[in-house]
Amino acid sequence: MALLDATGRARVAAQWMRENVISCAFTKPDLVAAVAAADQWVEDNAVSYNQALPQPFRSSATAEQKIAILAYVLWRRIGRLRARED
Repeated sequence: MALLDATGRARVAAQWMRENVISCAFTKPDLVAAVAAADQWVEDNAVSYNQALPQPFRSSATAEQKIAILAYVLWRRIGRLRARED
């Protein structure tokens, strides 16, 4: 997957600002820089992440499926993903 373009990054930051309910000690430019850094980190570490995935998932899942798994894990870690089993 490619890096987000400027519009994509701006929309990530805008949606985060809409959904965030916790007071922040940083500015909007700080948030925009953090979104860019996170996006770049994903790009820079894609090979490492892919290698960490077990076979046969690694060789049979699409790039989108692999990213979705990471997103689900991260959302669960911050309490934003609930399952019927909870």
